[in-house]
Amino acid sequence: MKKNRLLAKWLNDDLSPDELAAFEASPDFEKYQKIKKYTAHLEAGDLDENAMLSNILSQKKATPKVVPLYKKWIFKAAAILVLALGITFAMKVFMPQTETADFGKKTAFSLPDNSEVVLNSGSEIHYKKWNWDNNRHLELKGEAYFKVAKGRKFEVQTNLGKVTVLGTQFNVKARKNKFDVVCYEGRVKVTYSNAEILLTHGQSVRFENGKEIKMTVSALKPEWIDNQICFYKENIRALLDEVERQYNIKIDLNAKDTVSLFTGKLPAKDLNTALQIISTTYHLEAKKVSHNKVIFDEK
Repeated sequence: MKKNRLLAKWLNDDLSPDELAAFEASPDFEKYQKIKKYTAHLEAGDLDENAMLSNILSQKKATPKVVPLYKKWIFKAAAILVLALGITFAMKVFMPQTETADFGKKTAFSLPDNSEVVLNSGSEIHYKKWNWDNNRHLELKGEAYFKVAKGRKFEVQTNLGKVTVLGTQFNVKARKNKFDVVCYEGRVKVTYSNAEILLTHGQSVRFENGKEIKMTVSALKPEWIDNQICFYKENIRALLDEVERQYNIKIDLNAKDTVSLFTGKLPAKDLNTALQIISTTYHLEAKKVSHNKVIFDEK
């Protein structure tokens, strides 16, 4: 306490000679002397309270920025729209694509590399657009005709086998236990079970119940493209299944399955003629019981 009193008197030059001598002899004197030296020039100006108040009141107050509520909704709607467009784009690019041909219909479309595909009735294809040029792979259920653009390996996978090409025209059919491939141009490699077969222009192969049948074809494209249903040694049930797909009808067979095998063509746009050919070939009588149902009875 005494030390603080002496410090205050020293700062005010109010020490007696004896007190000054004692203070200067103290160990902290040198530190106090430096502080006094560097603060001696500092001056505290007089505070003009009235001028300060006047200056504060004269300053223009900033008007708070108010965003109308409708603008907030516009911003939100725009953000939602951008998000929705992004999701839609991602789904189109990254999600698997599906093309179908319903019974009685055919579907033609192009793949990302401009390869052309025609789906026959009752068929379906799955593929991905993403990285298509480096992974030209699709899955087929049913029958399709392909006109493949040149590029990397092109694969058609079915539940019965696989077809691999580089650039060519070919037809693939996978129905029940039957796997048919026809090459119309170039070369295709057919993989079925443990077998691999190379087909060239005009060659065809069929696998049915593990049996392999090779054939030659003279047509330049599948007959069904021109609305002709072509059969080669087909039993009546397989024949009627194809007619059901092409005409989108239901056919009941009230007769014993005949052992006769059918080779020939049926029209895909003239049901009456098709029914007449079947009736004559198998000695049956066709009855239309509704616009989409036919019954075959024995004569």
